Amino acid sequence: MSKRDYYEILGVSRDADENAIKRAYRKLAMKYHPDRNPDDKEAAENFREVTEAYEVLSDAQKRARYDQYGHAGVDEQMHDFWGRGGFQDSHAFRDFGDLFGDAFSEMFGFGGGGGRTARGADLRYNLTISLEEAASGREVELRIPKHMACGTCHGSGARPGTNPVPCSTCGGHGQVQMQQGFFAMRRTCPTCHGSGTRIESPCVECGGSGRVKSEKKLKVKIPAGVYDGAQVRVAGEGEAGPQGGAPGDLYIVISIKPHPIFEREGPDLYCTMPVTFPQAALGAEVDAPTLNGKVKIRIPAGTEGGRVFRLRGHGVPDVRAGQKGDLYVKVQIAVPKKLSARQEELLRQFAEETGDEVYPERSSFLSKVKEFWDDLSREVK
Repeated sequence: MSKRDYYEILGVSRDADENAIKRAYRKLAMKYHPDRNPDDKEAAENFREVTEAYEVLSDAQKRARYDQYGHAGVDEQMHDFWGRGGFQDSHAFRDFGDLFGDAFSEMFGFGGGGGRTARGADLRYNLTISLEEAASGREVELRIPKHMACGTCHGSGARPGTNPVPCSTCGGHGQVQMQQGFFAMRRTCPTCHGSGTRIESPCVECGGSGRVKSEKKLKVKIPAGVYDGAQVRVAGEGEAGPQGGAPGDLYIVISIKPHPIFEREGPDLYCTMPVTFPQAALGAEVDAPTLNGKVKIRIPAGTEGGRVFRLRGHGVPDVRAGQKGDLYVKVQIAVPKKLSARQEELLRQFAEETGDEVYPERSSFLSKVKEFWDDLSREVK
């Protein structure tokens, strides 16, 4: 049975942002969660389907592959995700508490807090490269302004020689328990905001946040075959988390400059190459452009304008399969715009000595026109 579209499963549009996807997942996961639907196989399957969709669409790199290739771009990863003994390590489950927070804590007694410090924010860097660089891949050096772990307190936020102490409100658990009737509910601690600690002596350098604004130099490999709009993820190079929290990720969003000769569709390249009338009529060997230099191709005698020649392996590598695409060269007959008197005389002489029989396409067309006019004339009579 074919899989449903992930955007359809979550009920969001294809241009939905991260927050819209997160809201849709939260609503549906709350609805279908096994703890709310015990022994309901249909709800369990819906929960699996919703979580699989979120696992892909909430990850920028996976979403880009899914948008370009559909399920084929992520099926192998989904097999790893579900196929080996239940849920695998996945941000969809690592971030479950962040997504549902107090709501799931109240209902099922888990989620949010638990002594975890907040994760740092993800960063985006827009990088423009040439088609040649996209085809061959390149290493780029970037300067990324961001919050980094404080070098004085090593990210803890506490003055050197001191340590954060357990929060007195929650006892270091990051959560507080409240009793309402028969139900015991846990909420994120309002004092430490879930970290389970508080800082009595803040670091002078960072003011207790555990991070400072700085700039980092990074060398990043852009893979061969990268396409316009692709995102290259660099794990752990986003903002540092506050008070020792895990860093976010860096997403490099690729833009490819228009090329003066080639147009690209997937791994294939296309170009239009003018040839002269004598070359097309008599045949010739001409130099065709490629990204790696010129390649000779044979133009057969009698070649018509619009004919396409395929040069295998002269396209761009497929970023997934690794194989190179092809180059398609379309022939265009160039018509001279300025002629000398001698050239004009020779051309007129050629025209006088040449009948329609050397132009089979024109002869066929004129024959059809004559037949059409004859039929029209008979209808008028």
